[in-house]
Amino acid sequence: MSTLEIRNLHVTVETPEGTKEILKGVDLTINSGETHAIMGPNGSGKSTLAYSIAGHPKYEITEGSVTLDGEDVLEMSVDERAKAGLFLAMQYPVEVPGVSVSNFLRTAKTAIDGEAPKLRTWVKDVKGAMENLRMDPAFGERGVNEGFSGGEKKRHEILQMELLQPKISILDETDSGLDVDALRIVSEGVNRAKDNTGLGIMLITHYTRILNYIRPDYVHVFVNGRVAEEGGPELAERLEAEGYDRYLASA
Repeated sequence: MSTLEIRNLHVTVETPEGTKEILKGVDLTINSGETHAIMGPNGSGKSTLAYSIAGHPKYEITEGSVTLDGEDVLEMSVDERAKAGLFLAMQYPVEVPGVSVSNFLRTAKTAIDGEAPKLRTWVKDVKGAMENLRMDPAFGERGVNEGFSGGEKKRHEILQMELLQPKISILDETDSGLDVDALRIVSEGVNRAKDNTGLGIMLITHYTRILNYIRPDYVHVFVNGRVAEEGGPELAERLEAEGYDRYLASA
């Protein structure tokens, strides 16, 4: 059982107009086996929350705490956060030319576990995960995200997640740019990882579409850098019908 605990998190970022506070006191707790949907309009701070937890240097945490199983995440370097069990599936995965997917995955697994995986087992695991995600085996020899379609990039993120087996996974708009078939396959991968390892999930999205495939246990409405309302899956259904206007009017 693992727990990611966020308390009173305040985050600023430098803009051309000066320092701007994006997160204004966020409280959130995610346990193993739970799926938390973070929903809100553009510019509400959802991605800032994701990147602040992951350790992006652009974001300065001015107040509050983030702990994973009682350990201070904010004192950890980015690689230490990954080793501790945090995983971020990026909204816009970056290209890494010259590094093959297969080398990248095995190097990442070795860094996370502190030892190289046994080759025979590893090859079997990678092959099985790629089959589940409907990925051509030749994909492994391509450069990381180089020339990938949007769907291929998102499948590659979920492939990493399945193989690295984190404790808590932050999925930053994993549904963006996916057609219906790719969305279903990616969602199946997320559900499979949760079922197999008890993964805790923070699922950031604008739309309820992905929630038809990944059923949230909790829904948090994020507006103006704060959690404006919390509830169960029925809250997402209400957002689908009503949108965010009622929150923006009072923000």
